[in-house]
Formats: sequence, C-alpha cells, structure tokens
Amino acid sequence: MTRSSTEPITTENPQEAARQWFAYLEKFCSSVDYDAAEHIFADDVVSFGTRTDIVSDLQTLRKSQWEGIWGNIKSFKMDLENVHAGGDERHAWGVVTWTSVGFDGGHEPFYRPGRATVILERRDGRWLSVHTHFSLYPDTPPRTFGPRP
Repeated sequence: MTRSSTEPITTENPQEAARQWFAYLEKFCSSVDYDAAEHIFADDVVSFGTRTDIVSDLQTLRKSQWEGIWGNIKSFKMDLENVHAGGDERHAWGVVTWTSVGFDGGHEPFYRPGRATVILERRDGRWLSVHTHFSLYPDTPPRTFGPRP
C-alpha cells in the first residue's frame, strides 16, 4: 500500500489528534488524494458512510465510499473550529459537521451538508482511524453525479 509523505499525527493530546485528523481528511478529500488519505487510516478500519454499508478494511472503504464520492463533489469543508473531541493516551474520538457541493442527475449543484464521527487509536506513536461514520443531513439528496462533464 502506498503511504503519503504527510506527517503522521503524533500529538499527545487526543482532542488535537482528532482535529488534525479531520483537517487532513478535508485536504485529502478536497484534492481527491486517495493514496494520501490511506496514511491516516488503519488497514483494519471499520466504517460506514453516505454511500456504503459497513466495511471492515481500508481498501474496501476506499473503493466503495471514497472513489464514488470524492471526485463527484466540490468545496468539501470540515467545521474545524467546532470539533468536539475527547479521549486518553491510547484512544481518541471526534465529531464534526461538514459541507460540500453535490451535483444532481442534470449536473446542477446542490448544498450537501453532513456530519462525521471518527475513532482514533494510537499505534506505534501515530494516531490512525479505526472507525469512521459519515452521514448526510436529513433531506439531503443521497447521490451526487459530479459536475457537468
């Protein structure tokens, strides 16, 4: 598996680890950089999201969630000023809202807000996501088709 040159998250503070993790994910999703995103996830991550049911490994998460969404949205932003987080020296958790622009079947833009939860585990001094849950706000269209080709 390719790993990015992105600096690992190594802070001692679990709240800061969660905030840094969300900031990295915002960057990777916005730039549609799947390889770099893998750097902040454990290979055995368990996740579910806006597009996929429960998956239990990183490659399935990438294929079934990221690759079907990231290139089909624009302006992905986490509300990094309002991350709720906690934890201890081994585990951290974080909750945040996010926004993006999706595109309907006619490739017209629509507002696409949601929320996310992450659970991080400290492995070999690095914080890695062992669980994520992304969901759209109620009444948000569930599919995005990307901007006009």
